[in-house]
Amino acid sequence: MAAEHHAVDLARRLSHVRWIAGGTGSGKSTLAQALAERYDVLIYDGDRAERDYVRRCTAEKQPHLWALLKAPLAQKWNGRSAQEVFELMPSLHGETFGFVVDDLLAMPTERPVLVDDFRTLPREVAPLLAWPEQAAFLLPTPQFRDGALRTRFADAARARANWGDSDHNEALALRLARDELWDAEVRRQGAELHLPVVTIDGSRDVLDLADDLAARFRLGRPPLSSRRTQRS
Repeated sequence: MAAEHHAVDLARRLSHVRWIAGGTGSGKSTLAQALAERYDVLIYDGDRAERDYVRRCTAEKQPHLWALLKAPLAQKWNGRSAQEVFELMPSLHGETFGFVVDDLLAMPTERPVLVDDFRTLPREVAPLLAWPEQAAFLLPTPQFRDGALRTRFADAARARANWGDSDHNEALALRLARDELWDAEVRRQGAELHLPVVTIDGSRDVLDLADDLAARFRLGRPPLSSRRTQRS
């Protein structure tokens, strides 16, 4: 009963938050930025915020995250199957969502906040929603993600920062396979909880998708200056 009241209180305190979650390479950050340029909203960047999770995590409360932080880069990927890497994801075990909530509670509440974070799962956010479409889970088709990640990790320095000195082609293939497993879990939970899952296949442009999300998120109409910029 106490946990239920806690969730109700959190939902009230986070009623200004909109959640953009789902799979990697689906364009979440691009869409969040497009919305921020047209509406008076703040962005919570999960990738950037993750850097501070390192300082706050403990071996007792976040054992999977702690283990990943202590392991050499190559060891996180080498010699493991996609299923094993998926099962070791801290976010799969709910180890990062508490950090997100704490950060959001510390942010201003006068403006809507867009959470751009692939780590958020439907089962975690569902109790905090005032309406189902306060969250959207974007899942790319395999072809769309393949193109997005190959472009992202064409930068050798970025690939090395993620995978160390391991074979980057093999690591990318493993990453793609792991992300398909993550997508399947998000899709399963979304269907179970009746939360919106949006397939991203490249057939719609960014502004069209941003309009769709703005309507789902009840952001209203963009400022007149933004509408003029869009028409021009």
